[in-house]
Amino acid sequence: MDLPLKGLTVTELANVLAGPSVGMFLAEMGATVIKVENVRSCGDVTRHWKLPTEDPDTDISGYFSSVNWGKKSVALDIAQDEGLEIVYRLVEKSDIVLSSYKPGDAEKLKVDYPELRKINEKVIYAHVTGYGMNNPRAGYDAIIQAESGFTYMNGEPGGIPTKMPVALMDVLAAHQIKEAVLLALLARERGGSGQYIEASLLKSGIASLANQAANWLVGKTIPGRMGSDHPNIVPYGTIFTTADKKEIVLAVGTDKQFGELCRLLGREALAEDQRFRNNFNRVVNSNELKKELQELIGFHNRDSILKLLAERRVPAGGVFNMQEVFETAGAREMLLESELDTGTIRGVSSVAFTGREAGTRKITPPPHYGQHSREILIQTLGYGDRQVDLLQDKNIIYAQKNKV
Repeated sequence: MDLPLKGLTVTELANVLAGPSVGMFLAEMGATVIKVENVRSCGDVTRHWKLPTEDPDTDISGYFSSVNWGKKSVALDIAQDEGLEIVYRLVEKSDIVLSSYKPGDAEKLKVDYPELRKINEKVIYAHVTGYGMNNPRAGYDAIIQAESGFTYMNGEPGGIPTKMPVALMDVLAAHQIKEAVLLALLARERGGSGQYIEASLLKSGIASLANQAANWLVGKTIPGRMGSDHPNIVPYGTIFTTADKKEIVLAVGTDKQFGELCRLLGREALAEDQRFRNNFNRVVNSNELKKELQELIGFHNRDSILKLLAERRVPAGGVFNMQEVFETAGAREMLLESELDTGTIRGVSSVAFTGREAGTRKITPPPHYGQHSREILIQTLGYGDRQVDLLQDKNIIYAQKNKV
């Protein structure tokens, strides 16, 4: 069966994480995604964001590869008329344009929605911003984590505010854009036209504050740093150390589960203790309870106590490092694997749902910089070989040799 977005073409004018992760999702759903990279910066900046353990000579970094599977790369200088003309010809053939320009920059480059709509009135233009169209600030995840309240809440009690170790605001904004794009496609399918979509990192973060926003708006309490603890449920999220110096996390959400936990640990009386009998009391007396539980859990090794907890249906899990994560069956099912000229590359699918429309995870690896420039200009846009050579000589395009 064909993938649901087969036959759609996407022009990706976005870089870094949020916009490109939308492009990768659309590619996994069957769309042809053409990533337009800037000749002046030698492509998406994340190509150069590498760990010391990575190959210094490759143009496909781990960071870049995380959100660029399944795409074709064309490298252009759209600040020059001939480069801009190539973008316009791509837009003519596109269903979706992905953009991540600061407010005002797309207009300067003449790739804003009103300009591209003149070329293709059916195009869906999806724009990721930092703070919305009325605020010209560039959107950096670390700053927006701080300004949306996440950093203030994150960290140990009495410790310093701590950024999440993933660019969470980009990830959240990407999900907003994906949903909006799919709704726009549905509207167009029902007889509508193209449209402009915008989602900011800031609003995406605020929309995801969930119960912590309500703790202030309803409960009039400013959420503070609690480590992994939960402000409304105990013991939920709390980390405990086992006898073999590993960690587990509990997610006990009901009195019944708490009773099972106490029986398993050989201290059934804790469940009847007035301080811990119900969740409200456990929240009030959380420090005392955590001390009691840590002492009891500390007699068990991680694997053995997790097995016992699973048998009693008490929600718990190990605190896994990244190697341990990808040793689990669930993570292995998410893996992508393909061959590059430099060897095997692995990644993680952006599709986490199953169903008839989920498709398969057979997808081309992340592209080299300018890998498909010649192919796209000649086969997709009808340029001649000589024209392409001249464009390359003038530094309007970059076509990587022996990579097509």
